[in-house]
Amino acid sequence: MKRAFIFAMALAPVLGAPAYVLAQTGAATKPAQAAPAAPAAKPLELQTLDSSRHTDPFPPVNPKFFNAATPTVDTVNSFLTALWGYDPNRIWRVEAIQTTSAPGVSKVVVFVTDKNSTGKVASTSFFVTPDGKHAIADAANVISFGAKPFEDTRKMLQERADGAYRGSASKNLMLVEFADLQCPHCKEAQATMDRLAQDFPNARIVFQSFPLVDIHPFAFKAAAYGYCVTKQKNDAFFPYASAVFDNQASLTPEMGDKTLKDAVVKAGLDAATIDTCANTVEAKNAVEASIKLAQDAAVEQTPMLSVNGHLLPLNGIPYETLKTVISYQAVEDGVTTGATAPRTAPSLGVR
Repeated sequence: MKRAFIFAMALAPVLGAPAYVLAQTGAATKPAQAAPAAPAAKPLELQTLDSSRHTDPFPPVNPKFFNAATPTVDTVNSFLTALWGYDPNRIWRVEAIQTTSAPGVSKVVVFVTDKNSTGKVASTSFFVTPDGKHAIADAANVISFGAKPFEDTRKMLQERADGAYRGSASKNLMLVEFADLQCPHCKEAQATMDRLAQDFPNARIVFQSFPLVDIHPFAFKAAAYGYCVTKQKNDAFFPYASAVFDNQASLTPEMGDKTLKDAVVKAGLDAATIDTCANTVEAKNAVEASIKLAQDAAVEQTPMLSVNGHLLPLNGIPYETLKTVISYQAVEDGVTTGATAPRTAPSLGVR
């Protein structure tokens, strides 16, 4: 399955993989105005272990490139910090917030480099919609914009994510996995989810079905079985899902029904009861509602992981980086993880 680049990758072409994080500089920390007096650019101050000072690698800010009323530089910096604040290795400067030929659409230009680089600076840009609620890097990368870009998705998932869960009953730290039981990449991701369950004991880890019915003909029925298994016994879902993943090759017209029933039996439930439930309108509506939730959350591929609303391609990020992102997001949201994850550094910035 083709994986789309996450928005963060699209904005930072020099970051590579894993994505490093940008830290704001102070040359343009005032809201953009149409014709302000040229401010004196502040020297770049890098926070390093030895508190050493480095030469400012960026060109000075030119006020003529700040002719859009919105967004402000502060909002842009908060947005970028929300995306990339888990890793202090990168620094940036907002160099332009400009009007475009599309009414109300602003173009944001950011210069970025690594604090340990030898002078390599790259430029990246994105557009902000007139209502200030979305940022667009390209046709495949549109996400919520603002100082807290993940908050609305976090609240929506707290209210509507109703798949089987393990871990904490609390919804303060929710890791919602959007997955398809017939998806090979989702099968591969389960080892990662098992590790996250161990490393983040305070997390509520939810399996939210997102069957890709156009390419996986048995995915919808497998999800309906999963709904009925969960309804009868939440904890039975995970051995059911494991058995389905282990036998994906048998999800065929000839063997599919038997494969699902066998998985139910391995989960300790009655196959006939679950089969009857899976064919009800209630079960089908529940799966449709789960698909709608994924679409409302802007999930476009599986497996996808939401970390308190921050969507990440589950198989596209090294595990230690994923742990760091989760720990950082928990700090930003003021919740505890009980984790063995590495401690993250605070977001950088001019003090």
